[in-house]
Formats: sequence, structure tokens, C-alpha cells
Amino acid sequence: MPELPEVEALARFVAERAGGTTIRRADLATFSALKTFDPPLEAVVGRTITGTRRWGKYLGIDLDGLWMVMHLSRGGWLHWREEVPAARPKLGKGPLALRVALDNGSGFDVTEQGTEKRLAIWIVASPESVEGIQRLGPDPLTPGFDVGALRAVLAGRPGQLKNVLIDQAALAGVGNAYSDEALHVAKLSPYKAAGKLTDAELERLHRALVGVLSEAAARSSGLPASGLKSDKKSNMRVHGRAGLPCPECGDDVREVSYATKAFQYCPTCQTGGKLLADRRLSRLLK
Repeated sequence: MPELPEVEALARFVAERAGGTTIRRADLATFSALKTFDPPLEAVVGRTITGTRRWGKYLGIDLDGLWMVMHLSRGGWLHWREEVPAARPKLGKGPLALRVALDNGSGFDVTEQGTEKRLAIWIVASPESVEGIQRLGPDPLTPGFDVGALRAVLAGRPGQLKNVLIDQAALAGVGNAYSDEALHVAKLSPYKAAGKLTDAELERLHRALVGVLSEAAARSSGLPASGLKSDKKSNMRVHGRAGLPCPECGDDVREVSYATKAFQYCPTCQTGGKLLADRRLSRLLK
């Protein structure tokens, strides 16, 4: 799933490649992807791309006052095309959700792999009218996000730390991968109670969270859209590395699997050597 660093990089990429160009065609290929009807999709045709912006995991393209906002969800991505095919895509065929052609012959495809089909696109006068953007919590990369801001986010929350970190109403832009990475750097268990961190643990988590996201955003800056996924995967410490040695201590990275996703952690670094179990089955293996 694209998270804060990748969406930030995609926003910059689109601004650099498409800024100043005009949309000459917008072809919807997956009907369910478009979540608005007024203004219609056709309203973007003839409009110039004047900028881009990110809200959490939401990507916005400014069309001179009208906005195309998209959430790529778990299996979505943006693919740049130096040359857009002349033929219009068929509705409901393959992973393509939207194709945008620009006046210089280039353009981009918005696609979604898998069967969940949760990718969403809005055409709106104001991005703040998108309900998901309205509900977003603070962004960890904004200047005012200090230890006190993180303390306020976690205060009184009864859930597990991992679940709170990926809750977009708590923190904007953090997903499964970077929450795994931040928890590993902070040496905290994913199952630790979010509202019961000590001051020292809060400071470690804040430093790890901001550091991991800043590092990934800086690394992704300037990369083409086609290179972002591989760069993300190759720089993970524990996420997606179950069975491989932890880069800090050499212990095997372990995994907790759920129906549609999984997270990874290091027992030695994060849980005092204890193996975590899926809490639907067991609280903790002792």
C-alpha cells in the first residue's frame, strides 16, 4: 500500500512531469472508482494542472481550482505514460481505473491490482469536502508534530500501539509498513497499550516515527513513479522480511498474519524474546 512517503513522491512526480499541461482526455475504466458525479469527470477536460498536494495517503491534483483527489488504497498505483494510446480503454477490463491524456501526448494511468477494488477518485471544488480527508489526524511530518503532539494522539486510547499508528483518524499517512519500521526502531512491541507509554518510550517512538518517514520521503524524492515500490521494499528493516535476520540483532524476523494482511517484528529487539500470536487466537505466547 502506498503510504506517506510514496504519495508525497508521487505528488512531486506528477507536478514535475505534468505541471503546466492541459488534460485533453479522461477515460474512466472502472466505474466504481469514481466517487463523485457533480462536477462530472468530463469537467477536468481542458483544465491545466497547476499543482499537486498530499493529505495523509490522499493525492490531490490541482486543476486550476478544480481538484482530482485519489486514494490508491492497498493495490492502487499511478503509472506514467510518455505516450497515451489513442484508443479509449474498455470499461471494467483489467486493473485500469482511470487514464488521463495530456495535451503534450503524455499522461498517466491509475490502476488497482487485486480483488478488493477500494481505490477511490473524487472530482471536487474543495479537497476538504472529501470525508476521508476531513477525518485525518495530524501528519507526522508537519513542523508542529512534536512529542507532545504524539502524546495527545495516544492519550487515553485503549487499543494496541500498532493499530493506533495505522488509524488514519489518529495519524495521517502511516500504514502497515512504516508502522512496523518505526516500532522496530523504537524497540516497542506492536501489542503494547497505546495509551500507556512512558515518557522515554514516547520520545523513542516520536524520534523513530519522524525519522523513518523523513528518511523514506527524502530517499523517494526525485525517483520516477516506476521506481518507488522497489525502493520502498529494498529499504525495509523488518516489514516484509519474515524469516530473515534482524539487521540490529540477527534474530529471525517474525510475522503475525491476519486474513488479508500481516505485520513483522523482531522478538529480541521489541518483545523481550517473546513470540506474539494473533490475538484472535491467543493473547501472547509465553
